[in-house]
Amino acid sequence: MSPFPPLPDPAKAAELLATRLREAPELLVVLGSGLALPAAAVEDPVELPFEALPGFPPAGVMGHPGRYLAGRLEGRLVLFQRGRYHFYEGHSRAVVGAPIRVAAALGIPRVLLTNASGGIRPDLIPGSFVLVEDHIDLQGRAPLAGPVASGEERFPDMSAPYDPQLGLLAERAAADLGIALARGTYGGVLGPNFETPAEIRMLRLLGADVVGMSTVPEAIVARALGLAVLAISVVMNPAAGLTARPLSHEEVLAVGARSAGPLFELVRRIVRGLPEKELGAPDLDFGGDGRPRQGFSQ
Repeated sequence: MSPFPPLPDPAKAAELLATRLREAPELLVVLGSGLALPAAAVEDPVELPFEALPGFPPAGVMGHPGRYLAGRLEGRLVLFQRGRYHFYEGHSRAVVGAPIRVAAALGIPRVLLTNASGGIRPDLIPGSFVLVEDHIDLQGRAPLAGPVASGEERFPDMSAPYDPQLGLLAERAAADLGIALARGTYGGVLGPNFETPAEIRMLRLLGADVVGMSTVPEAIVARALGLAVLAISVVMNPAAGLTARPLSHEEVLAVGARSAGPLFELVRRIVRGLPEKELGAPDLDFGGDGRPRQGFSQ
């Protein structure tokens, strides 16, 4: 018996998901710390815990339920990923990138990554929404290192990691809702400790507007797979050195709870504005009875 846990199998995980869905979802939405879905958020919900998929560990961070939820939103099929894996948990590249590879195997053409962040720019106070235009990768972990995974580009171009057209759609949606949506650069660090004031000064000099411990590896894997990426950061606290009080994960969860409703309405409006799907149909069985297959929950 191997002392190492099995690695995720994105192809088999996608096949399992496909047997319970009536069609390929049009969007994967990854929800960050504390950013929960409202009750009865989608129609015809079908739910699945991460650990029900082959090789997928349970989520290990408070505020990350570790479940998939598929359902109809604005008449479109959307797959919500409630939680994510982080390098700081000790997960391998294969685990951290697996959910994005599952999305690609399902034929999902675009992903919306949300995250909880610390505000570096002075105007980005708790509760601010930031459209991520670019990122700085300081995590020290290359999510594409090792053998080239099936369907992935060895040297993906990262000159525009976040899709400009999806960004414009998000800005229009935010304007319609009266939500202020700033633009900024995300500084990705490893964690899990919060940063020191000196590190925040360094990040500011490098051009980061917000800082967080996720998103970057997912965006890189998505680009290697040819998926369009949209990222929205929710500022949960001022970064270190910009406030006299200690930083805590409890504060992140509290601000996340207040921000989840407006964020979901923004996601709803973005989904409403998505172009008609142009999916390369994967060789997967999405069920022939016109109904989502049940039996996800464990």
